[in-house]
Amino acid sequence: MRILLVEDEASLANALQEALIDERYAVDLAPDGSTAEELMAVNDYDLVILDWTIPAPTGIDLLHAWRREGIETPVMMLTGRQQVEDRVDGLDSGADDYLTKPFSIVELLARVRSLLRRRGKSLQQLSTDDLCLERASRRVTVAGQEISLAPKEFGILEYLLSRSDELVSRTELAEHVWDDAFDAMSNVIDVLIYRLRKKIDGGREAKLLHTIKGAGYMLKSRRQ
Repeated sequence: MRILLVEDEASLANALQEALIDERYAVDLAPDGSTAEELMAVNDYDLVILDWTIPAPTGIDLLHAWRREGIETPVMMLTGRQQVEDRVDGLDSGADDYLTKPFSIVELLARVRSLLRRRGKSLQQLSTDDLCLERASRRVTVAGQEISLAPKEFGILEYLLSRSDELVSRTELAEHVWDDAFDAMSNVIDVLIYRLRKKIDGGREAKLLHTIKGAGYMLKSRRQ
């Protein structure tokens, strides 16, 4: 899962980014509205955490613009505004959730999980054949046996399962599992795919995880 965090207060932004990364999300940080605009224009995010009063364009201006453009990415607004009217304004503008400062990072993480659960593609359990991934517990099993995955291995498998039987390019994989600084052409992806294939396919003749040379990767049911 990839999140855009838009927050100009450096200490809070760094704390939130660290907490989200600890939860295995890929996080891009934007300190102002113009940077957020640029990142949204080139990346596909699963969630935006958006401060109301960032340097122009403000968070509420960005939200209005994104919704006018038809961008439906879930947005959680952060603000120090305490009035009910402000919360109503934010929600009416298209925000999916609203959190007033100061807040607990534990609560923010819970709300992030809730918003991602609501999203149609964010089912809590993903599976194909005898491979099953549970998002909340970060548990992965093959034929009923639990396997241990490193954070990025889990992220790759999660995204491939969400696109089961579809071709996923290296660029798409990099955009959803890593942040904006990652080089999609790095051999890190190849190494992690190799490790992941050993863990979920083992010595089986029929494989789940396929590399499509020059195109990308596909997680495909063995029954096909």
